[in-house]
This record gives sequence, structure tokens and C-alpha cells, in this order.
Amino acid sequence: MSSIDFVVARNDLQHCKVVDTPLPDATALPDEALLVKVTRFAFTANNITYAVLGDHLKYWQLFPAPEGFGNVPVWGFAEVIISRHPGVAEGETLFGYFPMSTHLVIEAADVSKTGLRDATAHRQEVSPVYNAYRRVSGDAAFAGKQGDYQALLRPLFALSFIADDFLAENEFFGAKRVLLSSASSKTAYGLAHLVHARGIRTIGLTSAGNVDFVKSLGCYDEVVTYDDVNSLPADQPVAYVDMAGNSPLRATLHQHFGEQMKYSGIVGLTHRKSSPGEAAQALPGGGAKPQFFFAPDHIRKRARGWGPGGFDARFGAAWAGLVPKLDHWVKVSEHRGPAAVQRAYLNTLNGRVPADHGLMLSLSE
Repeated sequence: MSSIDFVVARNDLQHCKVVDTPLPDATALPDEALLVKVTRFAFTANNITYAVLGDHLKYWQLFPAPEGFGNVPVWGFAEVIISRHPGVAEGETLFGYFPMSTHLVIEAADVSKTGLRDATAHRQEVSPVYNAYRRVSGDAAFAGKQGDYQALLRPLFALSFIADDFLAENEFFGAKRVLLSSASSKTAYGLAHLVHARGIRTIGLTSAGNVDFVKSLGCYDEVVTYDDVNSLPADQPVAYVDMAGNSPLRATLHQHFGEQMKYSGIVGLTHRKSSPGEAAQALPGGGAKPQFFFAPDHIRKRARGWGPGGFDARFGAAWAGLVPKLDHWVKVSEHRGPAAVQRAYLNTLNGRVPADHGLMLSLSE
């Protein structure tokens, strides 16, 4: 038996290919291991950020690939087809972080009624959230379209949620307005939804082609195109959340707002000409020094402060408030097979996926 794996060149994300990786048979699996079949997974611009940061944040360590290549992590679903763990049944459905592959071996640990952890040694240097799997068999919230929303938006909304909490904890650094670049992205409008609900003015920055969609979301008080950002009044303090890692735009905003730029955070790096190191560089015009926002650090802080179940309860309430809007915000389409996955990957990498589309993929035909 072999797994079909979709891999990308780590030094040139445009170069990608499909490879076959041999899998152990049932008798060769370690004790308490699971062999799962990845049934479907979401692919968004956030996955491109995982690839851009593959070396910097150790995402490439999660799922081994041939020398010089990486397997981009994705959020999705898998079926347990072989189980060596007495507490996990074959046929169960798991939700979590998977490779762009048809199969994965998981060394199951910390198995509970609701989830388990992959204890595979090479996966232990990343945040625990990436090694946790939820057992979702029979859970209507993870079935059908609701399951698609979970894969497409729940991980992104977790980032939106924690960024909102970070900003609120810091009283928005004294800002009266929050600017969000890539305003049409799922992480950005999730954050805008939360910030807007706090009564803070939200301003979405986007390309001309996405203006109508961003306005239709109803979570931005104002929508401004990138070439018109200098029209924004610069006499009040602002906080800037950069979802794309767009260096020229960041420089323009800092020059325009000067000392009124009270916070400048880089959340995503889908703009591939940027690099994480740029977050530490002060910019002409003054204002807050740009910094890279790494959500797992704040999640760990909140998990300690809110106690057992505290984070999940608060996030669950926020997610419940978002879900009713998703039917109007996201058009889900499913694509199967290696050729379809490659097209979807390249279209996302090169910015050709419409803002209102959500891609659910499978390498199995």
C-alpha cells in the first residue's frame, strides 16, 4: 500500500509534484498507531502562509517529504482504516491537521472520548494545537457543509479570535480604528466581525476587484482600495493588522499615519516577496515597530489564564456567532484527484481563487 502525496519545492513554491510513499502494512504498524485515510481537506491562502513559513516555524517537520520538498499542512478529515490502539475503532472520523496526502500514520496518545494526540517524534517541536485530533464520528457540526465550514474557517477563525483578544487585552493600543489588509481573506473578515462587534471602527483594505464582496460582508465600516489608502484621515490613532505581509503597503501606511500608527502586526505572509524578518524592521514615518503575531504563544497564555475548558468555551461561543453568516459569505466547491489538487494549489498560490470561494479537496479520485 502507498500514499499519494502532493509536495512542493521549498525554495520555489511554484514547483510541485505528486509522489507515492510506501506505507507499512498492519503488522508493521507500531503499537497504538493508526493508519488513516485523508478523505477531504480545506485549502486557503492560509496554507500558503504555512508554506512561506515552513522553515521559520517548522511546519515542514510535520509531514516528511523528499529532499528539497515539503508537504503543505492542511485542515481536514480522515477515516481510521487500521487501528492498533484499543481505544480507537476502525471507521472513526478524525478532524485535524493532515498532510496533502491520501494517508497518514498517527501514533495515538492521550486518547479521550473527544480526541487524541499524535505523539510521532518529529512532530513534537510545534505547537500542540497542530498535533491534536478531534473524534467527530456522528457529530453533526462536523458533517456535510458544516464540516466544510469547520475545515475552511474554524482554524482561521481561531486566529481571528486570538488576534481580537490580543488587541482587546491591549485596549487596541489606544487606536480608534483598526485597518485590515487582505480584507477579503477569511482570517481578516473573521477578525473584522469580532472587532466590529466591540464597537471599534473597522476599515478593510483590498484590491479594486474585491471591493463589492468586502462591502457585502457587512463587518467593515469602510472599504478602501490599496491605491487609495492615503485618502484616509491621519489625525486619529490606528492599529494595523497585516494579513498579507505586503511590505510596500506597510511602508505606505506607516509613512501616511506616522506616530498615529499605534500597532502594526503581521499575521499572514501570503505576499511571498515578504519575509518574517521584516517584522522586526522599523519603518520611515515613525509609529509602532512592526511585529510578527504568533498566535500559539497567545493561545498558551490564554489557556493558562482561562483554566481548563475556558478557551474552548469562549471560542465556541464566538464560532456560534459566526456560523449563521457563512452561508452568505462562502461558496464551497469540492475537487478530487491529483490534477484537481494541483490546479487548486497553483490557483491559490497565484491569487486566482475568488474571495467568496472555499475549496475542499481530496487526492483520492
